Amino acid sequence: MPGKMTEKMDDKTPFEDREDEESDNADETACGDDGTPQIPPQSGEKGDSTEGATETSEASESAEAVEDAPGEEEKEEEKDPEAQIAELEDKLLRTRAEMQNLHRRLTRELEEKAKYAATALARDLLTAADNLQRALDSINPEAREQDEALEAFAAGVEAIEREMLSAFGNHNIRKIEPLDEKFNPEFHQAMFEVENTGRVSGTVVEVVQPGYLLHDRLLRPAMVGVAKGEPSEESVDTKV
Repeated sequence: MPGKMTEKMDDKTPFEDREDEESDNADETACGDDGTPQIPPQSGEKGDSTEGATETSEASESAEAVEDAPGEEEKEEEKDPEAQIAELEDKLLRTRAEMQNLHRRLTRELEEKAKYAATALARDLLTAADNLQRALDSINPEAREQDEALEAFAAGVEAIEREMLSAFGNHNIRKIEPLDEKFNPEFHQAMFEVENTGRVSGTVVEVVQPGYLLHDRLLRPAMVGVAKGEPSEESVDTKV
């Protein structure tokens, strides 16, 4: 009998012995020391706990980084006080200069508005002044001397014209009558040219309508006739 039992035991292969050992270990792990069965952890619980720990560590690291990063107040405190004073003084000087420039510009604009405020009114009155002068030019001097009523009428028109020109002068409105002067395109407007005048070319020989200035600004150019220069004998006509 012993010999047979030995043979049966020897008939087991090494693989069968290993399987028996694993089954025995499984039974032992299934129960604790006190005989209470233990449930193995569910799949995924280990991963979840690992991820939570990672997030917690990252949050703590970011919080520490924020605390360690210097704020704006700390940066300002780190600046040199003398540098801060110099920077503030520079800003103050720049602001003061800008305010002075703004004040000058506004003052100049107000002065120009007050200076040329009568421009529109003066231009409207120029036509009335021209009509007064036309009325006087239309009166025959001989008839004026012979007719007392006509003389009184002409004297009244002349008085009105003088008053108007005096009012123009009070507001720095000046009359432009450039007779025998050099033609100036800034203040004169040439209406025609006159030949055989014996004058230098470009000289104003006739004033059709006087011009007016308000301070240094042109209200209306003077309409004039200009002397035309004679062609030189030595000049050669190259036109075909």
